[in-house]
Amino acid sequence: MTPLDLLGALRRSALLVVAITLVGIALGAAAVAMTAPLYTSSTLLFVSVRSAATTTAGELVQGNAAAQQKVQSYVGVATSPRVLQPVVDDLDDETTLSSLAPQVSAETPVGTVNIRITVVDADPSRAARLAGAIAESFRTVVVDELETPAPGGTSLVGVETLAPPVVATTPSSPDLVVDLLLGGLVGLCAGVAAAALRARLDTRIRNRADIEAVTGGPVLGALAFDRDAGQRPLVVAVDPRSPFAESFRALRTSVQFIGLDRTARCLVVTSALPAEGKTTTVANLAVALSETGSKVIVVDTDLRLPRLAELLGLEGAVGVSDVLLGRADLADAVQPWGRGGLAVLPAGTLPPNPSELLGSNRMADLLGELARHYDHVLLDAPPLLPVTDAAVLSRLADGAIVVAAAGRATRGQLATALETLSSLGATSFGVVATMLRPTGPQSYGYGYGYTAPRTAPEVDPATA
Repeated sequence: MTPLDLLGALRRSALLVVAITLVGIALGAAAVAMTAPLYTSSTLLFVSVRSAATTTAGELVQGNAAAQQKVQSYVGVATSPRVLQPVVDDLDDETTLSSLAPQVSAETPVGTVNIRITVVDADPSRAARLAGAIAESFRTVVVDELETPAPGGTSLVGVETLAPPVVATTPSSPDLVVDLLLGGLVGLCAGVAAAALRARLDTRIRNRADIEAVTGGPVLGALAFDRDAGQRPLVVAVDPRSPFAESFRALRTSVQFIGLDRTARCLVVTSALPAEGKTTTVANLAVALSETGSKVIVVDTDLRLPRLAELLGLEGAVGVSDVLLGRADLADAVQPWGRGGLAVLPAGTLPPNPSELLGSNRMADLLGELARHYDHVLLDAPPLLPVTDAAVLSRLADGAIVVAAAGRATRGQLATALETLSSLGATSFGVVATMLRPTGPQSYGYGYGYTAPRTAPEVDPATA
C-alpha cells in the first residue's frame, strides 16, 4: 500500500480511526481509575573516601577518584538483603524481604559520588520512613562493616546525607496525562492499522486506477460526485459552463473517437449494479452529442425500472415496448427534446418478459431503423449483473459502455460484468468512472439510484 493509498484509506475510515483512538483514551483513563496510586520518596547520599591522613590536595583528589570507583558497587549494596533485612526486622508489620525489595531502587548520577535511594509505596509517609531507614542501614553496612580496615580501626569511607526523604504530596503513578497520551497513541496506531486492513479487504472501486486495473486500459471518461445531481441531473443543459458539464463533453469526445476505427453508432450504456449513474450519464451524453449538430436519439430500454422519461421531463406512457408489440408507430412514440437534434424514445408499457422482448428480431429491426435516421443511438439499459437485458441488447448494438461508480461495485463485480459481455460476443468500448471524489481535474460526475424514484428536473423540453 502506497502512502497515497494509506491517506485515502484514512480519509474513508476517518470516523473509525477517531472512534478507536477515543477508545484507547478511554482505556487509558480506565487504567488510571483502577490503578492504586503509588508515592515515591528518595534520599540522596554523599560517599567519600579518605586516606589515613588527608593533608594534601593530591590526596583529596585520589580519595574522590576512589570514591567514584567504589560508589558503582555501592549501588548494588543499597538494595541487597544485607541492607534491607535490618529494615524489615525493625518494621512492626508483615513486610518481608521479598515484598520490600521490588519497592527499592538505587542509582548514582554519572560523574558523581552520590547515591540516590528511592522507595515506592502506596503510603507516602511509609515511603519516606523506609527511604530514611534504608539509608541508615546502608551507612551502617558500608562504614561499620564493609569498609572497616581492622578491628577497632577507623573506616576510610564516609556516607553523609545530602537530601533527606520527604513525604510526597502527589502520587508518582499512575500519571493521568501520560496514560491518556499513551492510550490515545495506542488507539491511533490501532485505528490506522484497522483503516489499512479495511482498505485491503475492501475491493470496491474507489478511483480510476481500480478500474484500469480491471480493464487493463484507460477509462473512457471520469465523472466526479456531484451532491446537487438530484436537483440538476441534466447539468449539460441547465449549467453548460460548469466543470461538470465539461466533463460530459470530454466523454462525448471519447465516444466520437470510438467511431473513427470501428462502427459505434448504436451504444448500450449499462453498469454492473444499480445506482451507478448510468441514466444520468446517458442523458447528459445525449445532450452533449446533440450540441455538435448530430442527430441523437436516446432510448430507454430499461423495461423494468424506466427512469429516462422522468429525468428528461417527458411523458413515458408510450415507448419501446409499445412499438415492439405493434401498439404504436415509431414516429408517434419518439419525442423531441430541446431545440437541437435530440429525440427520446421512452420505455413505454412495462412488459412481463423484458429480456425476450429486447432480444427479439423486432428489437434488432428497430435498432437498425433508428441507426438509419440518427447519427447516434444511445440505449439506457438495466445493470448487467441483476438481469440479462443489457447483455442481450449489446449483441444487437455496436457495443456497450459500462458505467462504474466509485464506492459502489467491487472490482470483481466489474470484471464479471465485462466478462458477461465478452462471453456473449458483445463489444465493450470502455468504462466510464462516476461518482469519483474530487481528487483530480478530470473527475466529475453524478449520483444515481436504481430503486429510488428521482424528482423530475425543472427543464422544459420544448425550450431547453
